[in-house]
Amino acid sequence: MNRIFPKFLIIASALLTAITAFAVDQPIPVKVVVVAMFERGGQEDGNPGELELWITGEKLNKKLHFPLGVSNLRMNDKGVLAVETGVGVTNSTATIMALGLDPRFDFSKSYWLIAGIAGADPEDASIGTAAWSEYVLDGDLVHEMDSREIPEDWPYGLLPLSGTKPNVKKPHQNDSFIVYHLNPRLQEWAFQLTKDHPIEDGPEMKAYRMEFKNFPNAMRPPFVMKGDAMGSSTYWHGHLLNNWANDWVKLYTGGKGNFVMTAMEDNGTVTSLKRLSKVGRVDFERIMVLRTASNNSTPPKGEGAEWHFSAPYVLGGLPALQAAHQVGRIVVNELVDNWDRYENTLPTSKK
Repeated sequence: MNRIFPKFLIIASALLTAITAFAVDQPIPVKVVVVAMFERGGQEDGNPGELELWITGEKLNKKLHFPLGVSNLRMNDKGVLAVETGVGVTNSTATIMALGLDPRFDFSKSYWLIAGIAGADPEDASIGTAAWSEYVLDGDLVHEMDSREIPEDWPYGLLPLSGTKPNVKKPHQNDSFIVYHLNPRLQEWAFQLTKDHPIEDGPEMKAYRMEFKNFPNAMRPPFVMKGDAMGSSTYWHGHLLNNWANDWVKLYTGGKGNFVMTAMEDNGTVTSLKRLSKVGRVDFERIMVLRTASNNSTPPKGEGAEWHFSAPYVLGGLPALQAAHQVGRIVVNELVDNWDRYENTLPTSKK
C-alpha cells in the first residue's frame, strides 16, 4: 500500500500537468469582450450595475474564476465574455491587463465593447443618450492650480504638463499617453447599426430634462450619437470644468474630437489594450467605447456646481444602464451571429 500510493501521486501529478498544459495550449477563442465597470452588489441580485443586465440578457451563465480581477468573469456559449473592471482608472488598468494576459483565452480576434454610464455634456446630449467614441482621452495627467489662485485672465486652473497656461502645449509633447484614436470605421459602423434604435423614455426622465431649458440637446428624448469620452479619477462638476473638458479634447485631438461623455475608466482600459496589442494579445482596431448618460457634467444654467451633490440620479441611473445594454447588444449580436463575416474582416459602414 505504501508503494502504490506514491505511484498514484506521480500519475495524478502527471495527469494534472497534462491537463494544465492542454488548457494553455488550447485557449478559449473569445468573439466579443464586454467591459463593464461596476456592480452595486452581487452580479445577479436584481439591483443592477453595468454588468448584471448583460449577464441576464445575454445568458452569460458560465462563471470563470478570476482572482486577479474584482469578480468572476462571465461567459456564454456564443463566445461572449464579460468582465467587471472595478471603479476608477487604477482598477480598470490592472483588471484589463490581467485579463489580456490570462492564458485561458485567445483574444487575437476579439472585439472589445466598453459599455457603461457617464456624465454627459448637456450641450450635446440628454440623459439616456448613448454615444460612440472615436477618441478616448486621459483627464488626469494635468498641472492643477487652486481656482482661488489662478491668474485673472485664465479660464480655469488646469493646464497641460508641457504648458505654461491653459489650453496651450508644446508642439513636441508626447500625446500618446493622453489620447487614443480608436478605429473610426468601426465606430461609424456601430453608430450606423444602432442610430435608429429607440431608447426607452419615461416621465421621470422628461421631468429631469425640463430643468435644462437652455440646452436644446439636453431637452431631447434620449438618442444615439457619436461623441468622445474623457476619463479621470476625479469626479468633477460645473460649468468651468466642463469648458476645460471641451477644450482638453479639442487640444489633444487637433480640433477633431468633441467632448460628450466623462467617466473614470476608459483611458485605463484602452491603455492596457494598447500595450497588449504590441505583443499580439489583442487587436487594437477592434475596440469600441459606448457611454450612456446617467447625469450631466454641468448643472442647469442658474445653478451652481454644488447642485450636483443634491440632484438625484434619475431612477438611480437605471435608464442609462438599460441603454448601454440595449444599444450595445445590437452590435454584440451582429458580430456573434455573423462571425463567419467578421472573424477575419473588420466591419465597415456602407455610408
